Amino acid sequence: MSKYRHNLPQMCGQLFLTDSGMETTLIFLDGIELPHFASFDLLKTAAGTKVVRDYYARHAEIARRNAMGFIFEAPTWRANPDWGAKLGYSATGLADINRASIAVLENVRHEFESAASPMPISGCIGPRGDGYDPGRLMSEAEAQDYHSVQAGVFATTAADLVSAITMTNLNEAVGITRAAAAAGMPVAISFTVETDGTLPSGETLRQAIESVDEKTGAAPAYYMVNCAHPTHFGHVLESGNGWTSRIRGIRANASMRSHAELDQATDLDDGNPVELGQQYRDLRKRLSHLSVLGGCCGTDHRHVEEIALACKEAA
Repeated sequence: MSKYRHNLPQMCGQLFLTDSGMETTLIFLDGIELPHFASFDLLKTAAGTKVVRDYYARHAEIARRNAMGFIFEAPTWRANPDWGAKLGYSATGLADINRASIAVLENVRHEFESAASPMPISGCIGPRGDGYDPGRLMSEAEAQDYHSVQAGVFATTAADLVSAITMTNLNEAVGITRAAAAAGMPVAISFTVETDGTLPSGETLRQAIESVDEKTGAAPAYYMVNCAHPTHFGHVLESGNGWTSRIRGIRANASMRSHAELDQATDLDDGNPVELGQQYRDLRKRLSHLSVLGGCCGTDHRHVEEIALACKEAA
């Protein structure tokens, strides 16, 4: 049974943390192999489940220590039919591991949640293709049909919402929004942008948000930006137009490298955690309604801690 599905606490003004760059942390810092960047695959063993559990526990403890909320983002970014098939999962096996992902987070929440730190659980849906390249664009209807499988599974669990992370194009964002709505799930849509602040498919962030809202009756609970450095998108948020009020979350990269550069990189560019925290603080000075703060590629719990400290001091 979900706890917050009908009353998402991150909509009420309190600061919420979420996790960091899970896959880059596990690969580069923990030395764990993740075929196809699929962290959910770790849950097939007890040892892998402990790795996942410990990763989230480190982040949840930061939130609890700072009296902030925390959003558990399930390790299911790759747990959709195409990527699951590449890893040898049947449809039944993939559904089971999506459910298991939420169950693990329920257990961690039970340990760390407090009255001062509410902790909703989000079922993470990633792109059908690559997180940096839209590749072959699906139609809106095709995207809804494809992602309805995962959204439907999350609706049967304790997940409080669905988050579509690293969206590269409008059609897929619209399709996921409709799939989540059909499953009775709140949804947050998180776009990724290139170094010039536009989506990989060419639209501006404003065009993306306004188009999804227009096509879905403003169905997303809120929007986020992820997998880009603040210097890539901060300038497009300065206008203060109405569309920016729909953005509540930031999960930035540690690195200022482009997607193409990151895709070819063999090292981890973890940037400067203190500087990143200050950049988040500056973004919140312009957009005070930003309430969901975490990291993406190259970030780890150190970055989340600095984000918490910087934004808490400025609150």
